Amino acid sequence: MGCGGTLFYPLLITLSVALITYNILISSNAPLKQGFPSSSSYDDPVIQLPRGGSRIRGNNEHNRRLFHTAVTASDSVYNTWQCRVMYYWFKKAKASAGPGSEMGGFTRILHNGKPDKYMDEIPTFVAQPLPSGMDQGYVVLNRPWAFVQWLQQADIKEDYVLMSEPDHVIVKPIPNLAKDGFGAAFPFFYIEPKKYEKVLRKYYPEERGPVTNIDPIGNSPVIVGKEALKKIAPTWMNVSLAMKKDPEADKAFGWVLEMYAYAVSSALHGVRNVLHKDFMIQPPWDKEVGDKYIIHYTYGCDYDMKGHLTYGKKGEWRFDKRSYIKSPPPKNLTMPPPGVPQSVVTLVKMVNEATANLPDWGS
Repeated sequence: MGCGGTLFYPLLITLSVALITYNILISSNAPLKQGFPSSSSYDDPVIQLPRGGSRIRGNNEHNRRLFHTAVTASDSVYNTWQCRVMYYWFKKAKASAGPGSEMGGFTRILHNGKPDKYMDEIPTFVAQPLPSGMDQGYVVLNRPWAFVQWLQQADIKEDYVLMSEPDHVIVKPIPNLAKDGFGAAFPFFYIEPKKYEKVLRKYYPEERGPVTNIDPIGNSPVIVGKEALKKIAPTWMNVSLAMKKDPEADKAFGWVLEMYAYAVSSALHGVRNVLHKDFMIQPPWDKEVGDKYIIHYTYGCDYDMKGHLTYGKKGEWRFDKRSYIKSPPPKNLTMPPPGVPQSVVTLVKMVNEATANLPDWGS
């Protein structure tokens, strides 16, 4: 799945980022050093990994088709309540699948550098954040760096990884959709490699093939082989940093820059993905859950009391995760009015069930 030594030429594009990283780290007070990982599975120069990350608690059955679910998060109130709800439904989905489930273990990769009070509730690995200022206000840049640390330091029993996010609610057991050397990913309509070919050729040169080799994906949800991800992750980190420092790329990609960086990095390592539109839904645009596996509540859901969507205008009834940045949503959220799509009704019911059963909610 990886391309071994043949990647050195195209990845010279990102070498300058590693050197920039070196200069930043040398001048910072962060306990990190520049260097090359000792593992031969990495082809990129990356930041030397900090030591002493928290290990995953619990035992997981080792099986070729099992996948480990990983979610990156900060210790903010906003991320934390979402992670608690997400893990509640992960456990329910896994339990409902029975012994034949391909869902393995779960890890919250906490990238703020220190444990929090939910370490015993949610299996957690503590990763170090990027040095102060290095994310340039784009906190998502901590995600690939957190994955680099976790993949090298944690004892991951499964051979596959599902990269998920805090604002994912698992509706039903997820099978391992990756097969035959391909990853499995959700296609995003706003990831358009062909449209941005001029910019992307800085990172994916013509010698690598057509720009359509870059799949229209982000890093989540993606199921990919663990060994392939070990190769992709350092490239993903370096390409993300390079794009953020590139005014043209930063302007073109905006808040989805890190998603483009993952798609490019996967392509550089020769890892293509089978695109699964049924991987997840995104209310309010997707109105039925159907046979989907995940509800992604990234968009606000605003309706009047007749059940009409008022997107862009605060509704008489609303559910928007951004309403709960400083405090978690209360228990027993008001259900939406008649006429609101089933996907939104299901989402609110699932949030309510989780908050009713999680200990010390809101404390």
